[in-house]
Amino acid sequence: MGTKNKASKKLSKKSSGVEENTDEVMPKSSTKQNVMSHVEQLKRLQEKDPEFYQFLQEHDKELLEFDDKDIDDDAETEMDGDEIEEADEGDEFDTEQLVHADGKEVKASTSVITSAMLDSWCGSIHENRSSGAIRSLMRAFRTACHYGDDAGEDAKSKWSTMSSSVFNKIMLFVLKEMDGILRGLLKLPTSGGQKQMIKDISNTKRWKSNNHLVKSYLGNALHVLNQMTDTEMISFTLRRLRFSSVFLAAFPVLLRKYMKVLLHFWGTGGGALPVVSFLFLRDLCMQLGSDCIDECIRGMYKAYLLNCQFMSATKLQHIQFLGNCFVELLRADLPNAYQHAFVFIRQLAMILREAHSGGTKTKKSSQKTNQSSKEAHNTKAKESFLKVYQWKYIHCLELWTAAICAYSSEPDFRPLAYPLTQIISGAARLVPTARYFPLRLRCIKMLNRIAASTNSFVPVSTLLLDMLEIKELHRPPTGGVGKAIDFRTVLRVSKLTLKTRAFQEACVLSVVEELAEHLAHWSYSVAFFELSFVPVVRLRNFCKSTNVERFRRETRQIIREIEANSEYTNKKRTTVSFLPNDPAAASFLEDDKNAGVSPLSKYVAMLRQRAQQRNDSLKESSVLVGQNSAVFGTKITESDDDDDDDDGKDSKGDAVFSSSWLPAGNTKAEQSTEEKQKKKKRRKELQDETAFDEDIVEDFILSSDGEDGSVSDTPSDEEVSIKQKSSVEPSKKKGKSHGKKNRKRKRSKAVASAV
Repeated sequence: MGTKNKASKKLSKKSSGVEENTDEVMPKSSTKQNVMSHVEQLKRLQEKDPEFYQFLQEHDKELLEFDDKDIDDDAETEMDGDEIEEADEGDEFDTEQLVHADGKEVKASTSVITSAMLDSWCGSIHENRSSGAIRSLMRAFRTACHYGDDAGEDAKSKWSTMSSSVFNKIMLFVLKEMDGILRGLLKLPTSGGQKQMIKDISNTKRWKSNNHLVKSYLGNALHVLNQMTDTEMISFTLRRLRFSSVFLAAFPVLLRKYMKVLLHFWGTGGGALPVVSFLFLRDLCMQLGSDCIDECIRGMYKAYLLNCQFMSATKLQHIQFLGNCFVELLRADLPNAYQHAFVFIRQLAMILREAHSGGTKTKKSSQKTNQSSKEAHNTKAKESFLKVYQWKYIHCLELWTAAICAYSSEPDFRPLAYPLTQIISGAARLVPTARYFPLRLRCIKMLNRIAASTNSFVPVSTLLLDMLEIKELHRPPTGGVGKAIDFRTVLRVSKLTLKTRAFQEACVLSVVEELAEHLAHWSYSVAFFELSFVPVVRLRNFCKSTNVERFRRETRQIIREIEANSEYTNKKRTTVSFLPNDPAAASFLEDDKNAGVSPLSKYVAMLRQRAQQRNDSLKESSVLVGQNSAVFGTKITESDDDDDDDDGKDSKGDAVFSSSWLPAGNTKAEQSTEEKQKKKKRRKELQDETAFDEDIVEDFILSSDGEDGSVSDTPSDEEVSIKQKSSVEPSKKKGKSHGKKNRKRKRSKAVASAV
C-alpha cells in the first residue's frame, strides 16, 4: 500500500498541474490540453493497474470524477485574492459597433468611452439584463475606478480617455444599480441576507458564472475608496456599497481589506463619514457573524485608543462618539464581546498592579541602596504610575464603564462590574495629591454611574470627603482669581493653579455635586440615616475648619438636604414591620423613587442644572479650533438619515461626483488657481496681524514661563503656534529701538490681562 500511496500522490501532482502556478491565469486552450492529457493518463492507468484504479475509486473519487464545464468555469472565475482583478480583464472590447436601446447603431472606439456607449449598455441592462452589456459596464467601471493610476496599464484592454460627465454616469449608475443587478442574476432577495445565503449558492452554476462580476464590483469600488479624498463622495460610495455587504462573505481577503478601510474612516473621518462607516461595520457583524465580530471589536478598540491619547475641548465630542459606537457594536454578540472585555479589563488591572508595586518596591529598596539607585527607582516608579495617569488609560476605564452600564441587566456583562470598580478605585487612590483631583473626580463619576446602573453600593463618599481635607482648600488663594478650569479636559493642574480661587471653588462644587449624586441614589433606602451619618459629620467638620463663606454656604446647604431626607425616610420606615435583611426592604419607597419626590432628588436636579450652565459657559468662553470636524451625527443630511430614499441619494450623488473628484483636469486647474489666490490673501492678512501684535505675543509668553506647566497635560495647538512665533520673532526685533522699560511695562500689562 505504501507504493500505492506514493503513486497516488504523484498522480495527484500531475493532475493538479493547472493549479500549481496561482500567480498566472492560464488560457483556456492550455487548460483543455491538460484536461485531455489527464483523461488519457487515467485510461492508461486503468489498463495497466486495474487494482490501483479500483483503489482510487474507493478512496479518491474526486480525482477520477470531474466535469469539463466545471474546469472551464473555474479557469474563467479564478482570481488572486491579494490582487483584485476581473476574470475577463484581458478580453478585448467590441470595437465594431454598439446598439442603442432604440435600435440605432453607434460606432465605438477602443480608447474613448462615450455617453452613447454608456446609454446603450444601461438601456440593454434595464430591458433584458444583457450579460454582454453588464460585462462591458463593469470594464468601464474598472477603468473609471483606476483612472489616473500611475501603474503601467495595458492600452489594448482599457480605455484611456473619459470625460467628466461619462465618469459621473458610470459611477452613479454602477453604485446605485449594481447591487440589484447582481441579486437578480444570482436570484437572491432584493435586500439583506445572511452568510448562510451566500454559502448555499456558492456551489451553484449561476454563482460560478457571475461571481467574477461580484468580485469586480467590490474590488474596484475598494480601489477607488482608497484614492478618494472628498468626505461626501466617500460617504455616498459607502452608503451604496453597504447594500452589497453580504457578498463579502464569499471573499475573505476583500472582507479584511474593507474592514481596514472602514475602521480608518470611522476613526479619522469628518462629517457624516464616521457614522456611515460604523453602520457598514455593524451590518458586517450582524450579517457575517463571528467572521468579522472579533476583528471589528479589536480594530475599533485600537482606533479608540489612538484617538484618545490627547485631550482637548474639540476632541471631547469625537471621543464620546467613538465610545458610543463601540458600545453599540458589542450588542451584536454579547457572549463573544464578554471575552474581549475580560481580556482588556485584565490588561488595565495588570498596569495598575505594576504601578502600585513600583511604588512599594522603591520605598523598601531606598533604605538599602545608595543615592544613584534611589534615583533610578524613583524614575521607574514615576514611569509606572504615569502609565495609569494618562488619557489613554482613563478613557479605557470610561469606555468599559459605559459598556457595563449599557448592559448591566445582561448576565454576560454584569460580572465585570466588580473588577472594574476595584480598578477605578485603585486608580483614584494611586497618587492622592491635589494636582490630580480632576482625575479623581472622573473616577468618582464612573463609580457613581456603575452604582446607579447595577443598583449596588460603591463606597464613594470616602474618596470625596478626603478631598475636602487637603491643605490647599484651607489656605487663602495666593495665586489670584485664576482662569476657570474645565475638569472634563484635564487630568492634573499646575502648582500655581492650586493656589487660585477658581480651582478651590471648582473642587468644592464638584465634591458637593458628586456626593449629592451618590447619596441621592440611596435616598429611598431604609438605611439612609445610617448611610449618611458619617458624611454629615465630616461635612460639619469642614464647615467649621474653613474660613471661606461661600464654601460654608454650599456645605450647609447639602447638610440641610441630607437631614431633610433622613427625616423623610425615618417617617416612612416607622410604619413598616419587616426587618432590614428582609427581601421586602428592596421595594421600600419604590413608588416614590420612580416619582423622584425625595428632598435629595430635587436638590440633585438643581445641581445638575447648575453644572450644565457652568459647562456651557466654559464652552462658550473657550476658542474651539476646527470645531466642525468634531460634530458627528448632528448635522447629517436627510439622505444620510434615510438610506431607503433613492431620490435623496441620487441628488446627493450627482452633487458629489460632479463637483469634487473628477477625471477632467480643467476643473482642478480652475479650483487650484482660486485656492492659491485665497491662500495669498490669507497670508497677507496673517502677516499684518502678526506684525501688529508682535510685541504682545512675545511678552505674554515670557510672562507665562514662570508658571509650572499649563493647566492641560499637553499644550494646545494655539500654545504651540505662539511658542514657535516667539522663538522666531526676537531675531527680527533686534533691529527695533525698544528699551528695557517698555518691555517691562508691556510684560506687566500682559500679566495683568492674563490674570
